Amino acid sequence: MEIDWQQMLFQFFGGLGIFLFAIKYMGDGLQKAAGDRLREILDRFTTNPFMGILVGIVVTVLIQSSSGTTVITVGLVSAGFMTLRQAIGVIMGANIGTTVTAFIIGLDVGAYALPIMAVGSFLIFFFKKDKIRNLGEVIFGFGGLFLGLEMMSDGMKPLRTLESFSEFTLSMGEHPLLGVVAGTIFTLIVQSSSATVGILQGLYSEHLIDLKAALPILFGDNIGTTITAILAALGASVAARRAAATHVLFNIFGTIIFLVLLTPFTIYVEWLSGLLNLEEKMQIAFAHGSFNIANTMIQFPLIGVWAYVVTKLIPGKDVTIEYRPKHLDPHFIQQSPSVAIGQAKEELIRTGNYAVQGLEETYKYVKTGDKQHAETANQIEAAINNLDREITKYLVEISSVNISALESSRHALLMDSIRDIERIGDHFENIVELTDLRETNKVVLTDDAMEDLDNMFTLTIETVEKAIQALNTNDVELAKKVAEQEDLIDKMERKYRKNHIIRTNEGSCSVQSGMIFVDIVSNLERIGDHAVNIADAVLGKRG
Repeated sequence: MEIDWQQMLFQFFGGLGIFLFAIKYMGDGLQKAAGDRLREILDRFTTNPFMGILVGIVVTVLIQSSSGTTVITVGLVSAGFMTLRQAIGVIMGANIGTTVTAFIIGLDVGAYALPIMAVGSFLIFFFKKDKIRNLGEVIFGFGGLFLGLEMMSDGMKPLRTLESFSEFTLSMGEHPLLGVVAGTIFTLIVQSSSATVGILQGLYSEHLIDLKAALPILFGDNIGTTITAILAALGASVAARRAAATHVLFNIFGTIIFLVLLTPFTIYVEWLSGLLNLEEKMQIAFAHGSFNIANTMIQFPLIGVWAYVVTKLIPGKDVTIEYRPKHLDPHFIQQSPSVAIGQAKEELIRTGNYAVQGLEETYKYVKTGDKQHAETANQIEAAINNLDREITKYLVEISSVNISALESSRHALLMDSIRDIERIGDHFENIVELTDLRETNKVVLTDDAMEDLDNMFTLTIETVEKAIQALNTNDVELAKKVAEQEDLIDKMERKYRKNHIIRTNEGSCSVQSGMIFVDIVSNLERIGDHAVNIADAVLGKRG
């Protein structure tokens, strides 16, 4: 029988496309149904590595992607929300959570794929409530998953008549390392271990591959799925790169262990299949689940070792920004509102110092174009946003109890100031984005323009620093100096705008570089406005 290669390839890759779309659509629906609070779940409940494993399982089941969970985890480590040891636990849990997809596939309800998708479509298009539409997305994705698998399975059927394919699968059974490499490469290409496990289930159910050849491919899938975390960690913090490296080492080490134990593991899967009377697809699902659970149990005691190893492999001092508040103790609100206001002020000053640090990092990025400074500035801005929410919430809780007139005045000053500090963060984030645009489009600022920016950045940073100091010490004289310097910033902005127009008219400055320059000085001028607002709060000029 001659194989129609075009039809086979179209059916296989079309099915793969539908499968990948369906699993993402189902994951998105589950994520929205869960309230899109996955980052918060990861942050709040990963108190230790064991809890990290449980959270990793739950989040991966919700979004149907171990890569997605790992990428979120890498971001949280980079941001300082999570320690490396906690992250290792989440990564282990993500490996277990991703096996749920294989069990879903093992249900083998492909004959009902189209009616399931029809039900999902009905819920999506004929209901306006978000909860019902989210459920529709999950159901539609669930049906699409099986439709894609059916198409891939039908596309692969002709391979059983191909002698060279039979020889290749036979050689994988004799040389397990070949199967590991095949599984790794294919998962690297499609960036979805769920897809490659699904394909493997199809091959095994069609008797195109035996169990001893299928298991090494399964191990390789786990290695291949680490590519997404590696890509997410490129250019990120040292801690994020260490988390991604742990993911790779954990899966490679697990594969080595199970390659050594391949014969007893194969016997175990065959015994389990006979005991539970499992269909072929479910045999692979149980093998996948057993491998990841056993691998986690073996390596859980080694979390400290892995943290040490990756710290040695990826040296360097990691600069993480503390997102969480350090001083906001809720017990003081009822017991001693005066102390609580003092705690809020301490946290606000810390946030203000972050604003100064963020401005400095932004200035360095404008001068050097070094992306590391941009990354740090963006981390600081995110930390300021989080601290703004926490401080505001704390101050609102304080306002619900009886406080004296003096405390009420201090409370109002803090409420006024925290918003200004948050807005300073927004403006230096704008400058980072403008510099990104400049770097991407290779826009060159003239030496005169850079000198103007140097002068304005230096004065603005100094002004913000003095405003925070004045707030901290309640120094009226320092607050007056802030107001004077803000006048100078306003004058600078007007002067430098005129300089820019002259340079543009003379042809020494391009229109695009001029637009970026003007937007940067405008943002610096607004930062000056927020600094003087803080000073005015100290001077009692704001009600």
